[in-house]
Amino acid sequence: MINPPGRLIATGDLHDNPLHFARLIELAGMGGHEAQAHVTLHEIIHPDQLFGQVDFSYRALTRVAQLKADFPEHVHVLLANHELAQIVGAGIIKNGVRVVEAFTEGIEHTFDEDADEVIRAIEVFVRSMPLALRVHTPRGDILCAHSLPGAAAMGRFDPSVLERDLRDEDYEPRRGSAHLMVWGRDYDAEQLEDLVERWGVVMFILGHQHVPTGIELIPPNAVVLNSDHERGVYLEIDLSDPPTPERCLWEARPITPPREMLE
Repeated sequence: MINPPGRLIATGDLHDNPLHFARLIELAGMGGHEAQAHVTLHEIIHPDQLFGQVDFSYRALTRVAQLKADFPEHVHVLLANHELAQIVGAGIIKNGVRVVEAFTEGIEHTFDEDADEVIRAIEVFVRSMPLALRVHTPRGDILCAHSLPGAAAMGRFDPSVLERDLRDEDYEPRRGSAHLMVWGRDYDAEQLEDLVERWGVVMFILGHQHVPTGIELIPPNAVVLNSDHERGVYLEIDLSDPPTPERCLWEARPITPPREMLE
């Protein structure tokens, strides 16, 4: 949990967009020795564009891990479905590419005989990622997460998963509560209101779903962000004066890469 005063830079899927990552770090003031804001990061790997069908986005994960080590109290790396798929071996096909295999091939190509050690280190990092960040504000708590379980999966989902340590069975494809949460889509108002009551929050800030405009409101209180594509956005939240879900639509800002990276 984080508390006021302070700022949060809330983001959506990143998918190895290095320019947007650099801009978000700049916005959070993490270029020096002290962070000026909190930042959420998730869905870091598996970009749209690959080099010869090989994915080298382990480099993005490495940069995020270093950032977390540098600013452990301000960098919040949330578990997402692509990172989870990478460690449990669940297949994902994106633009005709089997991205889990392409990511592993990128590691093997780069590290050769040390590849297994790198893969084990990535699994340790992914298993350290929480499902959500609770943001305490004067107007009620906000829950930042990659996704929520779909309405049809609620009967198999354990809502207490946010209040305890994750177990091996939580990661199990199509059955574990962590898996159901990070892969969830198709929320409805009744389900969102049920989770609000169960978890004691007033708003969700999520990713996972493709939003062409960068931000979408799923009534009554789920805000979905994308931070990876050309219309990607971030949401800056004053923890002492947070926006309503409706205000988020107006307060989201486009991610513009740092000028020196465009020259």
